[in-house]
Amino acid sequence: MPLLMRAYRDADLVPLQETVAGWIAEAGRCGYDHIGELPHRIYENLRGGGSELVWLWEDGVDIAGLAITMRFGSAFDVVTAPALRGTPAELSMLRFAYEATARQTTDEYVLTDVFDCDTTRIAQLERLGFERFRTWDDANECVLPDAIAPPSVPDGFLVRSARLDDADQLAAARNSSFDADWTGEQYRAAVMTKPGYDPDREIVVEAPDGRIAAFTVYWVDARNRIGHFEPVGTHADFRRRGLARAAMLHAMERMRAAGMTLVTVNHNTDNIGARRLYDSIGFTKRHETHGYHHPRP
Repeated sequence: MPLLMRAYRDADLVPLQETVAGWIAEAGRCGYDHIGELPHRIYENLRGGGSELVWLWEDGVDIAGLAITMRFGSAFDVVTAPALRGTPAELSMLRFAYEATARQTTDEYVLTDVFDCDTTRIAQLERLGFERFRTWDDANECVLPDAIAPPSVPDGFLVRSARLDDADQLAAARNSSFDADWTGEQYRAAVMTKPGYDPDREIVVEAPDGRIAAFTVYWVDARNRIGHFEPVGTHADFRRRGLARAAMLHAMERMRAAGMTLVTVNHNTDNIGARRLYDSIGFTKRHETHGYHHPRP
């Protein structure tokens, strides 16, 4: 049956996550990032612009593929059903995502990334003329222990779940952590009120003055019993106090209680501070992702 392509809708998020969890259960993690990356990339990375920048392919019954365009202004992701990996259908999805991003970006190159173990996707990208240009992320794993050390924070700091009225402070913390330009209103509208987000899963460390000093969002894949962190950040005024570590440990206890057995987190391979943080908690590098690019026509 021919595949039909259509624009993504908010109502697609839950079935999309369930579908991709099934693909991971069938084919393993190589080539498939955690299902928590889906809402993070569609809503937080795209500032809520998913309906214009995200596309689905369906086979008449099930979701068969996904394209997210214009991440970071010039990058795309394509996620494909295991049965379509390496086929002309997947090649067509990749070509579409490249062309859709190229039409909108002003950058010289269109980018995408691929797991180092995903030889099928690498071959497809090379067929389209993409070339590897960098190592992008370290993909790390940690087996959840039976007992997790309780988080420790300095006197006056509080580890808790986020609330909707934290939007202004969460925006400020993200801006300081990632050199972004969120407003509280934007973060509330584009992320906090969108499908997939649950303020109970955004763990924050509140400073004595009421500011959000550190934060992380954790995600769960109940089918594969895998948790995930994305993002993790610390406000520049509060670094080197163990606050992000405390937020992560608090979340890991939550994930263990929810039945997760493994936790993953990715970071830019050049981010030494992130590597040291994750190493200190027990994460080890399992894979890396490689950046590929192709000149814009």
